[in-house]
Amino acid sequence: MKTKIFCDIADFKTIKSFNKKSIVDGFTTNPSLMRLAGAKNYKDYSLRILKVCKKKPISLEVFADEPKKMLEQAYIINSWAKNIYVKIPVVNSKGKFMGSVIKELSDNGVKLNITAVYTFKQTKRIVEKLNKKTKSIISIFAGRMADKGKDPVPIFKKSITMTKKYKNIEVLWASTREIYNYIQAKQLKCGIITMPPKLIDKLNKFGKSYQSMTIDTVKGFLNDSKKSKFFL
Repeated sequence: MKTKIFCDIADFKTIKSFNKKSIVDGFTTNPSLMRLAGAKNYKDYSLRILKVCKKKPISLEVFADEPKKMLEQAYIINSWAKNIYVKIPVVNSKGKFMGSVIKELSDNGVKLNITAVYTFKQTKRIVEKLNKKTKSIISIFAGRMADKGKDPVPIFKKSITMTKKYKNIEVLWASTREIYNYIQAKQLKCGIITMPPKLIDKLNKFGKSYQSMTIDTVKGFLNDSKKSKFFL
């Protein structure tokens, strides 16, 4: 089973460049990445991205907090292109489960990326609300879990085991911190991993021997010492 690689970025130039790379299967964005990219008008900026990313799936997130407004934004975003997955947070800022929003959108054929998932219980509740005929992604935030001393692997194992019987539901390894996470995702048979551009670029260095890595490291130290003109 292939673990698809999505590029986690909202920068227009980067998306334009990485859209041409065969190793990249899709893109994920969020309001924080949009802000970092300098987006002033959410719709205009999204449409600009969609002009270059026409075929590969791309996740665009709602930024409303109330269910009714979230639905309104989701339908608008979904209307922009056929390759869009509308990102919906599993809960809003008050901690309320967005099950009603997930169910309505999924029942109406809107492809969803349910984000900010941290527990198997959340995955289970999401799956119960999803229409199994509609394509959906469940994004589990592995890196942020690990940052807090939590092991994300057991949650992935349970979530993947539960969802594997549904061909339209994919589990995504989110908030990737290091390149080895790609190996972990593959071993778990996780459908997708989303990675920042700098980590995707490092995939080309896979397969290097320990000896070559040692030499490269020593050369790096040596070159820096020469540039600094150190002497004793």
